[in-house]
This record gives sequence, structure tokens and C-alpha cells, in this order.
Amino acid sequence: MTTPRLPREDLTAALAARRELGPDYDDAFIETVVDRIEEALDARTAAAPRSRRRPAPEPRRGGEYTAAPRDHSLAMAVLSLLAAIPLSAIAVVNAGLPGLLLALAGIVLVNLTYTFRPRP
Repeated sequence: MTTPRLPREDLTAALAARRELGPDYDDAFIETVVDRIEEALDARTAAAPRSRRRPAPEPRRGGEYTAAPRDHSLAMAVLSLLAAIPLSAIAVVNAGLPGLLLALAGIVLVNLTYTFRPRP
């Protein structure tokens, strides 16, 4: 199934008509173009498969809705690797192998603390 596209020919014709009508009809022209864009977006949203949409917000106790919780594990892993490079170099230069082991143990400890933190 293809998603409907905004017809460029229609927009080109509308823009040409706007030029002929002059600046007095700018508001009407803008409203028409915005309406067409909204219709195209609505059609795309309706045609999109259900699995590609974001999950619906989950209700809280007070009836409030919040966004689905996000998992930042990948970001934490990448940041840990990025931090490990300079920390390892600094530790080896200043304290040798024991400093390297201490720096890496600190990074592992931060990751374990993040992984096993209490979740709301």
C-alpha cells in the first residue's frame, strides 16, 4: 500500500493563483495550503501500519497519562565505552596496572548500579 503524496501540481497551481490574486488573498491561500498538508498527513497516519506507531501512554494511579518508559541501556553502554578510553589512559599513565583495574572497576560499578536501580 502506498501512502498518498501531496500533489505538487495542485500546490504549483495554487501558488500561481496566489501570485495573480495579490497579497489580499494571502490568508486564504495559507489556510488552503495548510488544510491540504493536514489532509495528506492524516492520510499517511491512517495508512501507516499499527506496529510503527508509538505505544499508547499508560495511565497512572491518579488518572494521569505518562509516556511509555524508555530504555537507555544502549546510551549508557556507549557512554561507558567513551568514558573508558580516556580514563584508562589517565589511570595507566599515573598508576599503572592497578590504576587501570581501578578505573575499569569504577565503570563496571556505575553500569551495575544503573542496571539494577529501582524503577518507578
